[in-house]
Amino acid sequence: MTRTADVIIIGAGVIGAATALELARLGYRTVSVDRNAQAGHGSTSGSCAIIRMHYSTLDGTAFAYEGYFYWRDWADYLEAADPNGLATFRETGCLVLQTGMNGHLEKHMENSRALDCPFEQWVQAEIRRRLPFFELEHFHPAKRPDQPGFGEPTGGEISGGVFWPTAGYVTDPALSAQNLAYAAAQKGAQFLYRSTVTEILENAGRTMGVRLSSGEEIHAPVVINVAGPASARINAMAGVLDDMTITTRALRQEVCHVPAPAGFDFYENGFVVSDSDISCYCRPELGNNILIGSEDPPCDPHVWVEDDTDYDRSFTDQWQVQAMRLGQRVPSLGIPSRSRGVVDLYDVTDDWIPIYDRSLLPGFYMACGTSGNQYKNAPIAGKMMAALVEYCENGNDHDASPLQFRLPRIGRTIDTGFYSRKRPINTESSFSVLG
Repeated sequence: MTRTADVIIIGAGVIGAATALELARLGYRTVSVDRNAQAGHGSTSGSCAIIRMHYSTLDGTAFAYEGYFYWRDWADYLEAADPNGLATFRETGCLVLQTGMNGHLEKHMENSRALDCPFEQWVQAEIRRRLPFFELEHFHPAKRPDQPGFGEPTGGEISGGVFWPTAGYVTDPALSAQNLAYAAAQKGAQFLYRSTVTEILENAGRTMGVRLSSGEEIHAPVVINVAGPASARINAMAGVLDDMTITTRALRQEVCHVPAPAGFDFYENGFVVSDSDISCYCRPELGNNILIGSEDPPCDPHVWVEDDTDYDRSFTDQWQVQAMRLGQRVPSLGIPSRSRGVVDLYDVTDDWIPIYDRSLLPGFYMACGTSGNQYKNAPIAGKMMAALVEYCENGNDHDASPLQFRLPRIGRTIDTGFYSRKRPINTESSFSVLG
């Protein structure tokens, strides 16, 4: 017997599970299909799960600030008490150092002022008080340790930074996706794990469902691609690439964990730090460790992956590069001989801004290119995708007249054409994990 639904969602990561929850709340019968054994066990599990407000675009800032309220009030948002416990949002705040690379954050502060999103300007003395092990010399441009001048100051000092208090990180990103899936299931959503989509089914020029590797078919008039690093393959399978000016690719990333400097409890007293001068970001990690990620400077090669199921999951010298870059800022940082951290894939668009859109195939939708900087937006992205499906399935031409979506917590309406598959590359983007 063929299974039927109103909507099939490919992917049960944090955004896919949030989309299932919001559609179920609207009364849709959804089936989520994921090749992993549990929700959140794909690239979501490897996310740094940072919740931050600083974006170079107003719409990006608005989306992130809206998302903050759902993480802050996680239990209220879910409306379901997952017996396995709830994910924890540690609201540590986030410090971004002011540099020439980020325009000394003038645009970011302007965006936050426009949205009444709180922030503080910190002078050098405050940074040193809060992070006494930090040195503030300039090292830009970022280099690799084998390049001339690595570790040598290039003149002058960081003058200050901007601290966003409504920021932090989620300690267990996979659990957050499982919380969302549990809440969705309480509303009638179904989840089908260990199942791989091999074909997007069509009938009379529109979507009619999917075929799985088992041979089973699931029929539905709407299919949403939220497949993370597999999204490009699913879009190609659906034959929807021809009108897309923005596409996605799977990018291999490494994140390292190192012990915090002796004498400072970074887990309890630290916070998220973004430092474009050395092209690294960091945050506290359990066990008084520091998690270190790259902000993708030009000197670091991009490792694009064609097969998202078969790639090198071992650490490379990039792990040490990132640790040594932070070591420029933190001379007392110890770099262990044993590599620890995460190796995973990001689903990345050409300008690192996601695609939340319909496609040229009626009934086929996309929430793609979200890795690296969209975890924080999962709850509101789920709401927006549900609204987009309703808008288009009710006969509206989203390409000609994009959905105007109201962000309920901050009371602002955004033009979802910002996330169009057909947009020009956004020149205001950082073209990095910062979005």
